[in-house]
Amino acid sequence: MTTQTTSPSDAELTELRREFHRHPEPGWCEFRTTVRIVEELERMGVDEIHVGPDALDSEERLGVPDDDVLAEWFEQAAAETDRTDVLERLEGGHTGAVAVVENGEGPTVGLRVDIDALPITESTDDDHRPVAEGFRSANEGYMHACGHDAHITFGLGVLRTVLDSEFSGTFKVFFQPSEELLGGGKAMAAGPHVDDVDHLFGAHVGLDTPVGTVVAGLDEALALSRMDVTFEGESAHAGLAPNEGRNAVQAFIAAADNIYAIPRHREGNTRVNVGGIHADNAANVIADRVTASVEVRGESTELMEYMRDAVDRYVETAAEMHECEATVELTGESIRQDSDEELVELVSGIVTDHPDSLSLVRRDALAASEDATYLMQAVSENGGTATYLGIGASNPSGHHTPAFDIDERSLSIGVSVLSDSALRLLA
Repeated sequence: MTTQTTSPSDAELTELRREFHRHPEPGWCEFRTTVRIVEELERMGVDEIHVGPDALDSEERLGVPDDDVLAEWFEQAAAETDRTDVLERLEGGHTGAVAVVENGEGPTVGLRVDIDALPITESTDDDHRPVAEGFRSANEGYMHACGHDAHITFGLGVLRTVLDSEFSGTFKVFFQPSEELLGGGKAMAAGPHVDDVDHLFGAHVGLDTPVGTVVAGLDEALALSRMDVTFEGESAHAGLAPNEGRNAVQAFIAAADNIYAIPRHREGNTRVNVGGIHADNAANVIADRVTASVEVRGESTELMEYMRDAVDRYVETAAEMHECEATVELTGESIRQDSDEELVELVSGIVTDHPDSLSLVRRDALAASEDATYLMQAVSENGGTATYLGIGASNPSGHHTPAFDIDERSLSIGVSVLSDSALRLLA
């Protein structure tokens, strides 16, 4: 039997999603986004709202942009809102929020949604619906190309539904920053609000699944580690005195060559890639500095760590070989944590009994990387259960593309399934 709830209308959900779509902000710069989330929570009457350092462990943030980048996005947000009381708590990249509602004794149920956007320029084609209907990104060069605007809407819509329903226990929504950088999940999991969560839901819209289909448990997310690598040597004239230089390019090439040759592991799939390579030297100058980004992935957390440790070794060895100094800075990381069967079964029952005749896929492979796994692992280690849902949205193009969009009927489906699942546990 499906729990009877009062949910926001389709029009309200669409309006919310389109507003967030129009104002995308990248990881740790979601200042306006967090303010708007807080305003919506206040409008619902949520009394316990944690933002900034109160929402997560700031020391565990990964990939926080430079101060000038943070300041630019902060100033833009300040020009678009008068909520200085909220903004001052977010300054310095302390974005994100946790909403908590309590109603007597009972379990604590959580919902995690991500809120950041991508550095992608949105399509200007007339047949791209955000263009045709006037909600294309206003922040040129950035867009919600992965559906996090819909995820925010899920969080707000489910919270409102729970508030308007009878329940016993505590419900929390984690509005997590910086998923695309894989920089926020670890920080939010290390914060003060996850320890008492008995059951946790996460959700992702789209994933090339048709609208009306729900995946009760997405598994096999690749564990990932992303690093910024810097080699520093000494400049010299490449023609007159190359022997007097310490060539950072040579060191980098040696490291990159070996990184791509890391032996694959017999226990599962691994991935590696090098990108973002930059050196300023002219053709007649021995390079004194090279920077690059490296990411490794593994079918398990252990396999990812095997690849990450090899990168560290090969960078250090190449630097020593060419008399350079090297640093490796971790900028993003996620782990593997699969969905628990107990919640997969619960969600499957909700979907099967849904009045809108939804299609159910019990489990499927995510086959990408996702840092909600940190929160899932924290709940599991404390004796709780967690699952990560897929909400089909018939997206017309793949994720992380300029033409990404969703079928907005998925918004009410996501809110309904997530609300019914949470309320079943809070009944």
